[in-house]
Amino acid sequence: MNSEIPLNPNPEQTDESTVAIPMDAIAESITDVEFSEMPDIPAQEKSPVPLELSFTDLPTQEAAIAPIEPENEAENKLKIDAEIVDLEQQKANLKQEIHALKAEKEQLLKEKTVEVQTTIEKLLKEGLRDLEQRKQSLEITVEQLERRQEKIRQEMRTTFAGVSQDLAIRVQGFKDYLVGSLQDLVSAADQLELGNSDSWNTAKEPVAPTTIGVPSNAKPNFAEQSFEEQRRQIQRILEQYRTRPDYYGPPWQLRRTFEPIHAERVQNWFFSQGGRGVVITMGSRLQNILVGSSIIAVIHSLYGDRSRALILANTPERLGEWRRGLQDCLGISRTDFGPERGVVLFESPEALIQKAERLVEDKQLPLVIIDEAEDQVNLALLQFPLWLAFAPDPQKPSSNYY
Repeated sequence: MNSEIPLNPNPEQTDESTVAIPMDAIAESITDVEFSEMPDIPAQEKSPVPLELSFTDLPTQEAAIAPIEPENEAENKLKIDAEIVDLEQQKANLKQEIHALKAEKEQLLKEKTVEVQTTIEKLLKEGLRDLEQRKQSLEITVEQLERRQEKIRQEMRTTFAGVSQDLAIRVQGFKDYLVGSLQDLVSAADQLELGNSDSWNTAKEPVAPTTIGVPSNAKPNFAEQSFEEQRRQIQRILEQYRTRPDYYGPPWQLRRTFEPIHAERVQNWFFSQGGRGVVITMGSRLQNILVGSSIIAVIHSLYGDRSRALILANTPERLGEWRRGLQDCLGISRTDFGPERGVVLFESPEALIQKAERLVEDKQLPLVIIDEAEDQVNLALLQFPLWLAFAPDPQKPSSNYY
């Protein structure tokens, strides 16, 4: 009999320590025991005591692993199924988390896209607003430049016509001068007495200009009846400027063509406003200078060196135009401009007021002329006996660029 008895009493728990002992080895071991050495056991004391054998000291020849029973396979299969279910649940959870993350990502992208679009729209609106403002400012600048260009063209046409007229007048004047000089020379030669030598030594005395006696402290008011003689003299001077212009006359006399429109403005200022009032602009500073020059010439003819012209303009460029215009119209030089000379130029009304007050204290007669570019007029300027202010034409748009 070659059967084996497993030493593991629990057949379900099998491991590598399970030992199987052959039955032949057990039988040989039992036969070797000496029964003589065993004590006698009384019969009455005999009881069915189970025989307990210890196999710890028995030799082992083979060891075998107990086979796996079908119950363990079912448990393993259940465990594997449980793990598969668990993995499936984890997979479902992961898919759900992925969907949630995708939805959150799409939501964030949507919010960022809306925010970016809002920012871009705001930037576009601000850029369009800035471009509109720049466009408006450029349109205003272009319009101003176009008006200035048109005025410059008009002045060029006027200046060219004036230069042509001036050249023609000069040529005609020179021709008349030559003809008159030759006629005077012939007449003088006919009346010449060669026997009388005293006529060669006689000196011709200069003729003094005729002026009307006016008290030094009198304030002129050309509109009053008491100035009737001055009125007639002013009319005579203006008529001479208009009909018989003298382009080579003495200094402080008008040397330019004086049109009826200019004469009308000057007469209105003298006789209707009494030498103190506003004159509507002629459309350009050159024409205004011509009107102011004619008034300065008339005042100088009446009062001589007592009259002083005080010009007020707010920029050096405009004062330079007044200086050049007065030199051209009145035949004066740069030496006639200065604090103690005939014409004084001012940029601020305060300095002009101080100078005019000193002139009045010195029994002088200041003539205040205010340029059209002055937007506001100091009321203290209106206290002086003679003042002239050029004002823009309300029916025509005015510009301070000319």
